[in-house]
Amino acid sequence: MKLTIAPLSNVLTESLLSKIDNKTKPVGSLGLLERLALQVGRIQNTLTPAIKHPVMFTVAADHGITDEGVSPCPTDITWQQCLNFLNGGGGINVFTRHAGMDFYLVDAGVKFTFEPHAKLIDAKVRFGSRNFAKEPALTRAECQQAMRNGGEIVQKVFNEGCNTVGFGEMGIGNTSPASVLLSIFAKIPLDETVGAGSGLDKFGVGHKLHVLKTAVEKHGIPTDPIDVLSTYGGLEIATIAGGMLKAAELGMVILVDGYITTSALLAAHAINPFVVDYCIFGHQSMEPGHKKMIDFLGGEAVLKLDMRLGEGTGAALSLHIVDAALKFLNEMASFEMASVTSTTHIRGIEKCEL
Repeated sequence: MKLTIAPLSNVLTESLLSKIDNKTKPVGSLGLLERLALQVGRIQNTLTPAIKHPVMFTVAADHGITDEGVSPCPTDITWQQCLNFLNGGGGINVFTRHAGMDFYLVDAGVKFTFEPHAKLIDAKVRFGSRNFAKEPALTRAECQQAMRNGGEIVQKVFNEGCNTVGFGEMGIGNTSPASVLLSIFAKIPLDETVGAGSGLDKFGVGHKLHVLKTAVEKHGIPTDPIDVLSTYGGLEIATIAGGMLKAAELGMVILVDGYITTSALLAAHAINPFVVDYCIFGHQSMEPGHKKMIDFLGGEAVLKLDMRLGEGTGAALSLHIVDAALKFLNEMASFEMASVTSTTHIRGIEKCEL
């Protein structure tokens, strides 16, 4: 998967800042909205950025590591929830409808055979990853295939006019690979990355930590990020990572969801660090490791709503905020237009001219 991701251009940065600062408000008074407007303007390389035909991909897969008892939930929930999504009844369906996003469920590796459906994308590489407590989760070829699949999915919607994509996930047991990826890519001890996931008690968290530590001791830490992803990751994580890299190459805005989705971004970042420039962190999950991921990547969460559902729900909810940032940039009057006395535009210092 050969990609060329350009760093964000600075050609319009000063013009964007000037446009932002000359709106009828004190400099900096719209906070994060101003930073979002600047970022999207730089991504799209225009003074009038806009969200067009946004699409949410909820990518699903099963995980062999669940054989070790690292999740309190039965693995059948993965395919059952996927059917719920296809029937329009999931949290992600509610929030994408609310946000005006198109929605697709991507089967990257669910242990189930789905009937064809208009909202289902079949990108299955295999029926779930292997148990990485015993052997690598994926072969390198399988991992690369999943990444290519993610790229092809994004390319298709881009060709249809989409310039903004969100990523979410579904897969019982996937906080385990996410915890290992965070530990390896951010160089944080596993003791600080392993959490309760979908509801483990203190004993369960301790068991999960032991399983993951033993697995890392068994396989070691590969130097190549794709080998890290194939050894410890999952099919939905690899598919999302490939989709993010392709979206960045295409100059798209990327809405990142929670803990699992951001673990895919960690892998994508290790492959090409410029991918983060195109990413907006939709929310900060209640999973403790998620803040560590965002901090490591130098990001800033749009929302903090004590959520930990996954599916892409936080990313979908953030779209309204991103869109509002662009609306103020494009529609709010300037001091000159409104005949309002301007402020002295020294960023960080705000005073009215007398």
